[in-house]
Amino acid sequence: MKVSGFTFVRNAVKYGYPVVESISSLLPIVDEMVVCLGDSEDETNALIGSIGSEKIRTIHSVWDSSLREGGKVLAVETNKAMDATAADSDWLFYIQADEVLHEQYYPVILEAMNRYKDDPRVEGLLFHYHHFYGSYRFIGDGRKWYSKEIRVIRNNKRIRSYLDAQGFRIDGRKLNVKLINAYIYHYGWVRNPVLMKRKQTDFGRLWNEDAVHEAWVAEEEKKGMAFDYSAIDSVTLFTGTHPSVMKERVGQEDWQLDMDVKKKNFKNIKHRILYFIWKNFGWRPFEYSNYKRI
Repeated sequence: MKVSGFTFVRNAVKYGYPVVESISSLLPIVDEMVVCLGDSEDETNALIGSIGSEKIRTIHSVWDSSLREGGKVLAVETNKAMDATAADSDWLFYIQADEVLHEQYYPVILEAMNRYKDDPRVEGLLFHYHHFYGSYRFIGDGRKWYSKEIRVIRNNKRIRSYLDAQGFRIDGRKLNVKLINAYIYHYGWVRNPVLMKRKQTDFGRLWNEDAVHEAWVAEEEKKGMAFDYSAIDSVTLFTGTHPSVMKERVGQEDWQLDMDVKKKNFKNIKHRILYFIWKNFGWRPFEYSNYKRI
């Protein structure tokens, strides 16, 4: 069995992406790792080079700033990386620059890839998610977060990244997938509040035209230079362990964030009821699924 990993990244240093940890967490279970390097304004290229693995193969790209609708440029960059993977790979493992794989799940993932390698009905593997929020100590557990997503796909170039690169489609339809007992650790919402605010305001350009974006930024600047992490519906304490590659970064958390896990800020009674059902019965009614489980 041959497995290719793939990802894309731009301005990882400027925005504090844990991309070294992300890529490093995938290296033990892939035969190659394709990294699509965007036109960064910082030392991202050197950062990726510092990993020093012979498995890593880089390609270079210039982002199309005109692709603003729904963050489409992110899917385009994902497809560039995917298309550069080895033709003879059985599976392609996609990981974003703010996602990390815990080593405890390596056996589960490898077993699933082996089990379904020769089953053409299975077009991808579905992972659970931990969405860290504000601090490495908290997880966002409200219904705004997606609970599962596809991160391993069959090597079929008809499969394309979808919308803002969260999921995939094949010939316009959802992929048929198997859910596995493994988690992706998503750290995209854990940064120093000042850096988080800068990242959020800058990244708005990927979704909005200049006039709309500038008006939004002007309103955000009135709120101060730091991101307000209190504007969240629900968080819970994380009681597990972080991936070993994250040990140094977790230890470098240099801001103080205290959140009351008992306090809930649901917009309406519907969200409160849906949260109650999920927490008490393990069921997420009306949740959108970017895939078809088989």
